[in-house]
Amino acid sequence: MANVLFVKAHPLTGAQSKTLEVTDVFLNKYTELNPTDTIEVLDLFDSYIPELDNTLLTAMYALGGGTEFSALTADQQKAITRFGELTDQFLAADKIVIANALWNLNIPTKLKAWFDAINVAGKTFRYTETGPVPMTEGKKIVHIQSGGGNYDGADFASQYVKAMMNFVGVMDHTLIPVEGIDHHPEQKEEIMNAAKANAEEVAAKF
Repeated sequence: MANVLFVKAHPLTGAQSKTLEVTDVFLNKYTELNPTDTIEVLDLFDSYIPELDNTLLTAMYALGGGTEFSALTADQQKAITRFGELTDQFLAADKIVIANALWNLNIPTKLKAWFDAINVAGKTFRYTETGPVPMTEGKKIVHIQSGGGNYDGADFASQYVKAMMNFVGVMDHTLIPVEGIDHHPEQKEEIMNAAKANAEEVAAKF
């Protein structure tokens, strides 16, 4: 039995979002084929995801300097606690599914904040004399992303997701793109059907 973490990095639903419509197909097929696996949903737009702001950074520096957790402000304690929860949630997952749209050639800011929470020295990677070394080998990721144009996986957003996952040791990476509908609206049905078929194929092997 595997633990699957679904990171929903989109504020809409499957009825409104091309990304999530394809994601629903993927998850339904995966659940059908792996009924004993656990799927935990992390909705980034419906959860508290602390950013690397003044509150969080000053708390980190204070703790690193020997300050007791109880001496932090309430806001600092909240941010540090949630940051650690997100790191631990990622560490407990065997497989990760990330679903997001390509917004202005980038990922949503909520997803960037999540990546900050899972790139933690001493937990998901460590520094050595020859450079950083990943610590979370053995996990798998499926990244589902829609974009209005055609990028063939060369866009900054999908490359960033892959690079961040590789950095912490997640090398088994599969991208399910949903691309070109804004560029070719007359091909929407064909593009969506192809993406859904691809999602089912990937789900069968994930």
